[in-house]
Amino acid sequence: MSKDAFIFNKKNYTLVIIGLAFVAIGFILMAGGGAEDPAGFNEEIFSARRITWAPLLILIGFGIEVFAIMRKPKEEDAE
Repeated sequence: MSKDAFIFNKKNYTLVIIGLAFVAIGFILMAGGGAEDPAGFNEEIFSARRITWAPLLILIGFGIEVFAIMRKPKEEDAE
């Protein structure tokens, strides 16, 4: 391995971007749903999208990030 070689290759960076996209989509799905009246209660905060799907996407995104960082490039992948 030469001194000016990168630690990660193109596949690692691609996985990092995919993981960040999953995390961003999860946070976008979790946003919103506030009541117009502060004294009122909005049932929308307990939707399946906010309490199930959004956190699941965020955890999947973090899992992809960990995999992308821990993945060791193969010799034939090195460019």
